[in-house]
Amino acid sequence: MPEPSQPELPVARVAVDIPLSHLDRPFDYAVTAEQDAAAAPGVRVRVRFAGRLRDGFILDRVAVADHEGSLSPLFKIVSPEPVLTSEIATLIRKVADHYAGVFADVMRLAVPPRHAATERADLAKPQHQLPHDHPAGPLVGYPTGAGFLAALRAGRQPRAMWQVTPSATPSGDWALGLASAARECAEGGRGTVIVVPDQADLDRLREVCTQVLGAAGFAVLVAEAGPAARYRAFLSALRGTVRVVIGNRAAAYAPVHDLGLVALWDDGDDLLAEQRAPYPHAREVLALRAAEARASVLFASYARTAELEGWLERGWLRAIAADRVSVRHAAPRVRVTADSDFALQRDPTARAARLPHEVFDMMRATLPQGPVLVQVPRAGYLVALVCQECREPMRCEFCGGPTKGQASGSAEVATARVACAWCGRPQVEWECPICSSRRVRAPIVGAERTAEELGKAFPQTPVRHSIGGKRLDMVADGPAVVVATPGAEPPAEGGYAGAVLLDTGLLLLRQDLRAAEEALRRWLNVVALVRSGADGGSVVAVGESSRRALQALVRVDPGGFAARELSERAAARFPPAVTLITVEGPHEALQEFASLIEPATPVEMLGPVDLDAMGPPAEDPAPASQRLMLRAPLDAGSQLVRAAKEAAAIRSARKSSGPLRIRVNPVTLN
Repeated sequence: MPEPSQPELPVARVAVDIPLSHLDRPFDYAVTAEQDAAAAPGVRVRVRFAGRLRDGFILDRVAVADHEGSLSPLFKIVSPEPVLTSEIATLIRKVADHYAGVFADVMRLAVPPRHAATERADLAKPQHQLPHDHPAGPLVGYPTGAGFLAALRAGRQPRAMWQVTPSATPSGDWALGLASAARECAEGGRGTVIVVPDQADLDRLREVCTQVLGAAGFAVLVAEAGPAARYRAFLSALRGTVRVVIGNRAAAYAPVHDLGLVALWDDGDDLLAEQRAPYPHAREVLALRAAEARASVLFASYARTAELEGWLERGWLRAIAADRVSVRHAAPRVRVTADSDFALQRDPTARAARLPHEVFDMMRATLPQGPVLVQVPRAGYLVALVCQECREPMRCEFCGGPTKGQASGSAEVATARVACAWCGRPQVEWECPICSSRRVRAPIVGAERTAEELGKAFPQTPVRHSIGGKRLDMVADGPAVVVATPGAEPPAEGGYAGAVLLDTGLLLLRQDLRAAEEALRRWLNVVALVRSGADGGSVVAVGESSRRALQALVRVDPGGFAARELSERAAARFPPAVTLITVEGPHEALQEFASLIEPATPVEMLGPVDLDAMGPPAEDPAPASQRLMLRAPLDAGSQLVRAAKEAAAIRSARKSSGPLRIRVNPVTLN
């Protein structure tokens, strides 16, 4: 039997799975004659690196190595399936550079672990035909929506931000709008990637895509689906079995053939920000991918983030939005309690009361027409406790932790069972260290206590909870009070007759850069579940009517709020008006990092400052952590990111002690 001939391209460039900044580059390995046929770009391999076997992917085959000398051969070709396409490899490199990260970290986010049995299975399907009968999407009802769909069908590359009207009417059906855009793209022979924040949104989108694209016309790619299901969906896109992939942030890297459209729902949701290094956001990943692939873009939301407003002002996106007359007709009527002298005359205590009379009046009027949704920012019963006399916070007498009430009682919690939130010990003999009082009250009330109070006020009406992991799937059309926390609001058949937004000040007073933006986003998500004003839908917000976010809510004007927010961020020099990098770690490590920063343009350094310890004290506390912030103008942002990455690479090469967490334009800044 003749020996195999020597390879024409004997060198394989391999991306080795090594999360070290100073080794963030491909390495050359020799390809043997036996490996030549299977060693294609994109396949998984095992290589020997620094005396250990490591995983990697072949990026390219070349004739000559970058350096002289003998090369180590590939230890093993794990699978002949080329799972890392050149397009996704380029995207991984761009994302890593954009976030001052390394290729290996992003590679683990983009390519799921191999599932051998699924890979060996035949995933081929017969040629799929799109359903002939499908519901028309709401985009055609927006002023420039029909033109956007026509451009998709013609193979052009429009980029748009769809400002969805928050309403339970068909004009607010974002899922049908995104699915219809994917169908237009599929009819033109191109692929689509649609990313949503959470499982509830994905379930809704899956149901609509089944109607518009057919059950076999798309794949669902989520990291939580399990190894086999995730890898099966990944291979379906890789092998061209489906043209449309939907999923959470893991789907942003789906290897769809002939990509024509990337779409994203609700980019302000923090679930779209990856919690693992280098902490990329799905919005930025899709934008980078669209620019590289020359694909269309459709970002949709009821609210509007400052990031999207910045892209709109620079002309990278165009707005698809209804005119003010259509918005007022489709959206429910929104008002704030105690917003006029007449309202104060009727209820002089409205501004101080947590549940003013106006709320009960609205609920009595709307409950006969259908369910009423009540949003409460906090779960639990009595979330925080203070002294009745001097308002000193009640702390555990054993560990100093925060306390909470766990039983029913009045606002003055004299008989409630109070326990520590950290150690769980009951606070039976608690005494205020300031005034020696034993009387306690709750300034912050949770969803469970709110439901109890509303149950007493409406004894003939069922009260239901939708909180965290106990979220309701659907609410029937009929009189009912649904108490929910933000993000857990279930839809109702035909929409809610009314909604109440309680404790709005708690959301607005959060110590975070995006507090007001996030509060408005959550409120508009509630407004979108309510029937239109023409059908009697009504929303009441309890709070200070002069707050800018509440004023934007009353006007249903997320665009105006985002423009004002962006201008204030620019004045204060915060993202997205500037590029900002936060670096967290021990003091000595931050000092070394700061001394290594050598950007081409001047950079403003803020800090380092100590980070407040959150949660119960650890038995073996780690070294005190600090935060250093670096910021630069947008035109110098790439240079700052490059300088930060080079500083991290130098520390990695030195094997410096003290880990650092580097985030570029972090989602939370508190």
